[in-house]
Amino acid sequence: MNTATGGHVGLIGGGVIGGGWAARFSLHGLDVRLFDPADNADALLAKQMDNARRAYERLGWLDREPGTVEIVRRPEDAAKHAIFIQESIPERLELKRRVLAEISRLAPAECVIASSTSGLKPSDLQRDMQHPERLVIGHPFVPPYLMPLVEVCGGQATDDDAKERAMTFYRSVAMRPLHVRKEIDGFIADRMMEAMWREALWLVHDDIATAEEIDDAIRFGPGLRWAFFGPFLTYRVGGGDAGMRHFMEQFGPSLKWPWTKLMDTPELDDALLDKICDQSDAQAGSLPVSHFEQMRDDCLIEIMKGLAAHDFGAGEVLNRRAGEP
Repeated sequence: MNTATGGHVGLIGGGVIGGGWAARFSLHGLDVRLFDPADNADALLAKQMDNARRAYERLGWLDREPGTVEIVRRPEDAAKHAIFIQESIPERLELKRRVLAEISRLAPAECVIASSTSGLKPSDLQRDMQHPERLVIGHPFVPPYLMPLVEVCGGQATDDDAKERAMTFYRSVAMRPLHVRKEIDGFIADRMMEAMWREALWLVHDDIATAEEIDDAIRFGPGLRWAFFGPFLTYRVGGGDAGMRHFMEQFGPSLKWPWTKLMDTPELDDALLDKICDQSDAQAGSLPVSHFEQMRDDCLIEIMKGLAAHDFGAGEVLNRRAGEP
């Protein structure tokens, strides 16, 4: 998809999400028309554009002729003749359903329409749409102009072609689409974040830790490894040469220990253990654990060096060490 044929990307809703999308799309050379009825839409968009230009300059990404960005006052001005539409209005089911239905009557029949919802099911959103088969979830993460992940999920009426076209489009603007194969509230990343958030609230509630202590526990510890490995590959390496199966046999029983308020965990039977180990083996391929150990160390060093440039997070530790006699 490109604007060579005179099309544009239509955005419905501005703010942090919609403005972030506008910045990513336009700075990758796409023309954008954004509909937002707010009186301060111009100011909100300008802030996101300024932040994105600053970030892209540091990345060396200001290497393309930018597309135009136009704020329009009618949704049809954003939707008509669009090559792709991204909806980013407030997270209210009835509002989104009504707006998506309206947009579907205005947009070209072949145009994919994506919703930025962070948790609503696409089947619930596409109910009243014309051509509901082209509705997908395109769930970004703040800031959308910089974070690579976008979760793509279809509803009961969505066809495979729409999902493939959406993922191809997101890849064209330097994103990493993750196909959520089964429709579920909150998709994947938000469900992971919400589980940790619930546990964090309990730790504060029970006076186990302060908000700052919880943040430090993550940013100086597991959060650094999650940045490049994620939880499963981290635990595989933690199992040593024997890999994931050894890790699960050693630490799996702790799932039943009363460490957490969130005790509704799946039974770690042979079927689940085999599934996890098989998927972990496929993820690692033929590479030995020693390869991932060295990669882990190299990635940790680079992240910590990057943080040291800002004297922040784990970078503070490096700077303090360097300043010691």
